[in-house]
Amino acid sequence: MDGTVLVADDDRTIRTVLTQALTRAGCKVHATSSLMTLMRWVEEGKGDLVISDVIMPDGNGLDALPRISKMRPGLPVIVISAQNTIMTAIQAAEAEAFDYLPKPFDLPDLMKRSAKALDQKRHAAKLVVAPRDPGDDLPLVGRTPAMQALYRLVARVMNTDLPVLITGESGTGKSLIARAIHDFSDRRTLPFVVAQATDLAGIDGPASLLAKARGGSIVFDEVADYDEDTQARVVRLLDMLGDKAPRVMATSQTDLSARMEAGQFRQDLYYRLGGVSLHVPSLRERVEDIPLLAEHFLARGERELGLARRLSPEATELVRSYSWPGNVRQLENTLRRLLVTASEAEIPRAEVAQVLGNQPGPEPRAETGDKLSASVARHLKRYFDLHGGQLPPPGVYQRILREVELPLIEIALDATAGNQAKCADLLGINRNTLRKKITDLDIRVTRRRKLM
Repeated sequence: MDGTVLVADDDRTIRTVLTQALTRAGCKVHATSSLMTLMRWVEEGKGDLVISDVIMPDGNGLDALPRISKMRPGLPVIVISAQNTIMTAIQAAEAEAFDYLPKPFDLPDLMKRSAKALDQKRHAAKLVVAPRDPGDDLPLVGRTPAMQALYRLVARVMNTDLPVLITGESGTGKSLIARAIHDFSDRRTLPFVVAQATDLAGIDGPASLLAKARGGSIVFDEVADYDEDTQARVVRLLDMLGDKAPRVMATSQTDLSARMEAGQFRQDLYYRLGGVSLHVPSLRERVEDIPLLAEHFLARGERELGLARRLSPEATELVRSYSWPGNVRQLENTLRRLLVTASEAEIPRAEVAQVLGNQPGPEPRAETGDKLSASVARHLKRYFDLHGGQLPPPGVYQRILREVELPLIEIALDATAGNQAKCADLLGINRNTLRKKITDLDIRVTRRRKLM
């Protein structure tokens, strides 16, 4: 890696770490805690890359991006920020940042992005979008890699004309993502229309929807639930689109490709809707974001209701370890209830436990079409989460292998009626290896006649 990098961050530790890493990689580094100093360096023609924090003692790094672009067209800027909301990613894209990473960032990842920025010219088209209030009320908060990747993808697609398919479990915020794509795009002054299956009924249904949208955005909500006739109506509607057509988006809780393969969803509609696919992760997939979301909802409740509340450390841990089958929507409703019912400013664990104990458990989820790796990943994620932020005892690898190996061999033995030779052949392992595993795992083998 070759070039001069300007680093601006008021955290001395971050400046030191980046200076050392970039210097080892072969770069020259100028580091400062002042935005004013950074701008002076840029004006003087120094630097081939800027890495800047957002909140600085003497200004806002995002606000400085247009000035940097005007003074030094083509100078790439990587934004790093502890403000882990979708607005930061969107504002960074609006201001033509080369890239955006949340704090705490992964150093090797930042180094790769820095190398890419130094090796190629910025080619992103300029997005002309009106300034937005960074204090947005969308509960799209998260610093986990899954959410940050989602934010960056939203920022990239919001001003394209590609159709967008947004998938995720109930309550994850699919409609919020659709709304954000519309509200921060160049269509934001035009209508945002959410279409249900009933809106497509009748001879004039599709035409009425297009008239309402007027070139804005139209979202087909939970499109997987549409019956065959409604799906056909959507196809005809999409075929009617011409000039000044609305942006088309759709949401779905289920895997549309699996439904299509099962003959339950039209292939032509699937390919019309799937220009860009965005997956909104469940709370189980981003446990580290739960405390951030809880703080967000409590702060919003204080602004709206005038009730200042905070979770005790024990209550926070309980909220973090709960499974949240209803995802973000359930978390928000729970915290709004606690805002009103809590007896003290600091909400204790007992009150949280009482509210959660009165809520229905998760509904059984169909696993049809679910990949084995996804099921295993959910199990492993839950296993680590149950240790309350601490690491599990050493030896995780062997324990997990044993848990998978035991039922696999038992089921294979059952399928082959206890015939070890056939079982070994089915598993693709040596017969002696199978015998050893049967002994080590204390598996009881019963030979029987297999009825076909």
